[in-house]
Amino acid sequence: MADTTPVREQYLQIKAQHSDALVFFRLGDFYETFDEDAEIAARELDLVLTSRPVSKSQRIPMAGVPYHAVEGYIARLIEKGYRVAIAEQVGEVTGRGLVTREVTRVVTPGTVVEPALLDERRPSYLAAVVWDGARAGLAYADITTGEFATTQLDAQEVEQEVARLQPRECLVAAEPGVENDEAAAAFLASLRATTHVTPLPSYRFELGVARQALLDHFQVATLEGFGCAGLPLAIRAAGAVIHYLQETQKGVATQIASLSTYSTARFMALDAATRRNLELTETIRERRPQGSLLGILDQTLTPMGGRLLRTRLAQPLLDPQELEKRLDQVQAFYEDTVRRAQARDVLRGAPDLERLTNRIVGDIARPRDLVGVSRALAAAPTLRTLLDRGEPSTSAPAPDARLAPLAALLDPCEQITA
Repeated sequence: MADTTPVREQYLQIKAQHSDALVFFRLGDFYETFDEDAEIAARELDLVLTSRPVSKSQRIPMAGVPYHAVEGYIARLIEKGYRVAIAEQVGEVTGRGLVTREVTRVVTPGTVVEPALLDERRPSYLAAVVWDGARAGLAYADITTGEFATTQLDAQEVEQEVARLQPRECLVAAEPGVENDEAAAAFLASLRATTHVTPLPSYRFELGVARQALLDHFQVATLEGFGCAGLPLAIRAAGAVIHYLQETQKGVATQIASLSTYSTARFMALDAATRRNLELTETIRERRPQGSLLGILDQTLTPMGGRLLRTRLAQPLLDPQELEKRLDQVQAFYEDTVRRAQARDVLRGAPDLERLTNRIVGDIARPRDLVGVSRALAAAPTLRTLLDRGEPSTSAPAPDARLAPLAALLDPCEQITA
């Protein structure tokens, strides 16, 4: 490698660390791919395959995309099942010497955060499953909203729960024992037909490793407060998720601020065939929401509301008291037409506060994202008043007295919106 360029050596070092991904290497205003990665990118993205000299006697294949359009190209690769490692210029560009570059993110189906790569009205779950005989652990996270949950359940229930979640990516242990388990092997075969399955080294799912990953992440001495201390399989699945996020998403894992432990016994068990035949969230033939139960009921005005409705339809409650509580909430707005109209006026056009907040925390927000957060927070005092109002009223709601002073302090960001 004596006669290769410094940039080439830098690229090869990065590629060696991410051999299982296509490396998008930032060079000025472009992300470039090289060698076999370039041939794949050119084929899958319809790019022109060129070449670049790397020494006095060698040229290598090269294909690139403009940095301002990279999200669309990454989306196409992710849909085709590829992983993309983004190598950014992290050092100061002075025009002299080699610019420092490092991989800031590895984009996989379950770790996408760019709006262009997401369906705003459905969660984007990364799941992990681990088996131990007749029992199993399942955890899932949505890094676009910070949601993180885990459970321990019968192995035969795993397929039903995964059918409910519809994760974009599922982590499993790459160990012969799983494939030798007939039930687990059958599940994995069916899962690969609909979900990107990512095998991980078996040690990632070991109880001690997983527990320590969770303790370190949440900076706690015990998992008692999360409700999973006595659920080893739930811990193993959750720890694998956190470890994977820390490995592929620099800084993004910090958005996972809590862990909820749940029991599938609270909800109606529906297998994949039943969900499909009931057309809860998509039609059988066209595989789209229009015409499904979700498509008929969905009158939500915000992406957050759309995701919540989808989640609730996919997870029917069994507890009569919880059902009555939800029905009371529906009845209150059904009967109070004025309040319902006022609430819809406030919510109409509201930005996706959940995902915008996480983009800010993850340090990937754009100026317009900050404007969106400002708009959403400015509407919060009025919305809170509408939700707290007990009796029907014909008057316009006054902003909540506790929140109004805070809303008045918001910067309208006029220099951004102008």
